[in-house]
Amino acid sequence: MGGGRILVEDADGVRLLTLNRPERRNAFDHRMWLELRDALHDARRDDAVRVVVMTGAGSAFTAGADLGEMAAPPAVEGAGEHGFGSCVEAFIDFDKPLVAAVNGVGVGAGLTLLLYFDYVYIVRGARLRAPFVTLGVAPEAGSSYLLPATLGHRAALQLLYESDFVPAERAVELGIADELCEPDALLPRARERARWLARKPLGSLRATKRLLLATRNDRIRAARAREDAAFERRVGSPENVEAIRAFFEKRDADFSRVPSADREPAGSDSAQGADPGWVGFRRKASPKGPLG
Repeated sequence: MGGGRILVEDADGVRLLTLNRPERRNAFDHRMWLELRDALHDARRDDAVRVVVMTGAGSAFTAGADLGEMAAPPAVEGAGEHGFGSCVEAFIDFDKPLVAAVNGVGVGAGLTLLLYFDYVYIVRGARLRAPFVTLGVAPEAGSSYLLPATLGHRAALQLLYESDFVPAERAVELGIADELCEPDALLPRARERARWLARKPLGSLRATKRLLLATRNDRIRAARAREDAAFERRVGSPENVEAIRAFFEKRDADFSRVPSADREPAGSDSAQGADPGWVGFRRKASPKGPLG
């Protein structure tokens, strides 16, 4: 059902949401964040939907933020708030079971959003990456709290520092994913779990999840406020500009030649001299837009 960025399919009380930008490896643009947010809101309100499964179209789960959009920013509708922040809020508040079927690479949000799922199945050969340090920015989506809570402090710090790809097998070992699946078994296994959950009493499932989320969500929102402030300082910083330029020039970034300072305040001469279009979009869109 639907032909947009998010495909929706219902069966047996289970709603399947498919990230649908395979030509961009399911990278999130502004529209896709908004469509996923709305899909989560709809699923939460619909009593016929008892469980949600999410996967990606094609060979990728999601490549994270669409850096191409940031290089050529679109007009942002409405009040100018980027869809990322409200979509993460929809995940924070989602009080029905969430099941992920990670069918390929997951970068940035392709890793951090998994921390909101109750069950994560990952295909053999998939890889996950949190590239924020490599991009000269900071963690997002509450991951500065959720990663240590899930992996432990040291493992979380190492994953963020190194910014390397995490193989599917290691993701299971770390606790980011629950089960490794062969390609032809991934979605059937996720759906099997979802149908099993759908046979449980929905009111009890929701009450249980709300109780477990109550304390956690306060901590996530506090972490997100700190992340937003750090992200706002880091986006447009010399290190971030070097990282993005290197990405588009298809070369390794050289951070030894740039200062480690945060971005200059908007309006300063140095900020104006190093402010490519995607940084301007980031400021206009709000400190809640992602870059990973």
